[in-house]
This record gives sequence, C-alpha cells and structure tokens, in this order.
Amino acid sequence: MEITKDIKYIGVNDHDIDLFEGQYVVPNGMSYNSYLVLDEKVAVFDTVDQHFGPEWMKNLKSELGSRKPDYLIVQHMEPDHSANIAAFMDVYPDAVIVSSAKSFSMIKQFFGKDFADNQMVVKEGDTLTLGQHTLTFIGAPMVHWPEVIVTYDNYDKVLFSADGFGKFGALDAEEDWACEARRYYIGIVGKYGPYVQKLLAKAADLDIQMICPLHGPVLKENLDYYVGLYNTWSSYEVETEGVVIAYTSVYGNTKKAVELLADKLREKGCPKVVVDDLARCDMAEAVEDAFRYGKLVLATTTYNGEIFPFMREFINHLTERNYQKRTVGMIENGSWGPVAAKVMKKMLEGSKDLNYTETTVTIKSALNEASAAAVDALADELCR
Repeated sequence: MEITKDIKYIGVNDHDIDLFEGQYVVPNGMSYNSYLVLDEKVAVFDTVDQHFGPEWMKNLKSELGSRKPDYLIVQHMEPDHSANIAAFMDVYPDAVIVSSAKSFSMIKQFFGKDFADNQMVVKEGDTLTLGQHTLTFIGAPMVHWPEVIVTYDNYDKVLFSADGFGKFGALDAEEDWACEARRYYIGIVGKYGPYVQKLLAKAADLDIQMICPLHGPVLKENLDYYVGLYNTWSSYEVETEGVVIAYTSVYGNTKKAVELLADKLREKGCPKVVVDDLARCDMAEAVEDAFRYGKLVLATTTYNGEIFPFMREFINHLTERNYQKRTVGMIENGSWGPVAAKVMKKMLEGSKDLNYTETTVTIKSALNEASAAAVDALADELCR
C-alpha cells in the first residue's frame, strides 16, 4: 500500500487475537504497522508480531522487488513490533540495525545476540540520509518503554511515531478513531503523560504533514485534532463534561442508589451520565470513561472490612495511570460497619488535584428516606 511515492505500508492485520497484551479486549483485531522507504538507500521501519512474520516478509519482498534493505530502523522493542528482527537479519545479513543504545540491550535479551557488527546507535537529533529523504531521530523514552525513538522524515514531512497515536483495531475495521485510540492510550500509555508532553513539545517544532504509527491508520488530515486529543489525554485534562458512576453491588441495593443518582443527574441537566457495572463491563472501558469525563462517583459495598474486589481493581487501574484533576463523589453501603468510602479515599490519597464532594452517601443495607435525600444532595453538588 502506498503512503507516499517513496513510502510503502508493509504491515499486517491480526484478526486472530482476542486480548491485546493479555488484557485488552480487541473485538476488531489489531494492526501491526511496518513501513518501507525506497530511496537511494532503503529503510524498513520496525517489524511485526511473531505470528505474522511470513506475511510481513512477503509484503516486504513484494514492495522491494529486486532491491535489498540497507537499514532496519527499530523504534520500539515491544515484541508486537520487534519479534522478527532476527528473522529479518537471517534474510538480509548485510542490513544495518538503527536504534537507541537501550534497544540493543533489549535485542540481546530477546534474541541472545545484539548484532554487534550491524549496529548503528542513534541518539536525540542524529540524522540518517537515504538520498532525498533525511531521517532525524527523536528520543521518546517512556512513550511507553525507555528505549523508544520516533523518526521524522524531512522530505515527505512524515513523523514515524512508534506507539504514539496508535489505536486498537485492524486497519480494515470501520470504527471511530478517538474511542479506540483513547482506550489504547489510557490503558497502555496513560501513566506516562509527562513524557508524552515532552514528545509533543518536540513535535511542535516540526512541519508534520502525516503521522505513521505502529498501530492503527496513517493520519493524513486534520492533524490538529489528533494532536489536540493527545495533549488533553497526556495532561490529564477533562475531555468531556459529564459524570461517570462506577459501581459494584452484591444484592442490588447499591445498584438502586446508583440508578437513583443517575436519574437525578439527568433530571438536573447533567450533559452526560455514564454508568459502569464494574463486575460486568469491560474494565478498560470503565477506566477510559473515568479519564474522559470530569466527575466520578465510586459506589460500592463494604466487603470483609474493605471494598468489593472489582472496585479495588478499578481504583488500582486509576492510580496506576496517574488519575488526577477530577471531582470524586462516593456512595458506600454496609449493614453493620460501612467503611468503603474511607478505604476508597485512602487508596486515592496519592492522586493529585482531586476534589471530593461534600456529600458522601452512606447506605445501611438499603436505601431509606435519609440516604435517598443524600443521593439528591450529591446530585446537586455534581450538577453545580
């Protein structure tokens, strides 16, 4: 597939996968992107997942014709992109691997050798001229591994962005970019927002006309939209006004309180109300919602003097990803010793810039007149 006159797409679609990284549901599969630059010198950008090595090699040879690659540029060592490095070198033993110093350490860990005679170690600002195309290498550590580099092609004004601007879903899937890119970003890169901010600052100095990520479609139009979303996500700002209610319920009484709160919020004109049953929903979707919207209500039962396991897992996902800059309300239930709100607040104490509602709803077994009134008061606070 042609990206530009000189840049070809040689990646693959994976419709066999059910869980990406062993945890993220991907109903529309994944793409593992790889690119070929044909100039006086020939450069390949990254490989693909091990299960698709033969298909990728076939794509590469088809675009190469009678030519051979001069360089394999390794931007990211996660195995869905690097698994075929050794296989590539078996076929093209004279090629030079271009990557960061940390990548070569990982190459040795994965393959038992670091191809010492075929190494070109690059660092921030180093360049490689292929002919008309000059590649500039930009350090992107912790986006989202420490060895990552991205690459700018000054001729076609292309940023090869590694995992940046990637998304779940194969390239032949018709779906909204932002939804699956948001879930991908928050789930996988969300912890490393400050490092993404540094990379965006570097990219702001470049004339970028196209972004070629390692997952998802090549971005050619309206780049300000995509960069704007990445800036919002990586700075932990609110993307959409609304309230997320994330809950667990054992016998349905906490659920009744959640449903009452959702109804009250809608009655009072809340622009968006999202309700996530943490025992049944896709946890990654619930985490995405918590980062997307400005206000979050945590509703759960006291359980063994703690909180219900799905709520604990949810809060762990939030704190692992630097959850911050949000308003948080709580609903707790307990028949003889409700402590859920106290436990949840303790779990969140390391999160920055959280504002807690004045109202915490405490239910003892089931809703009554007093706890229903507290739900109404909480809705008032959230709608201010």
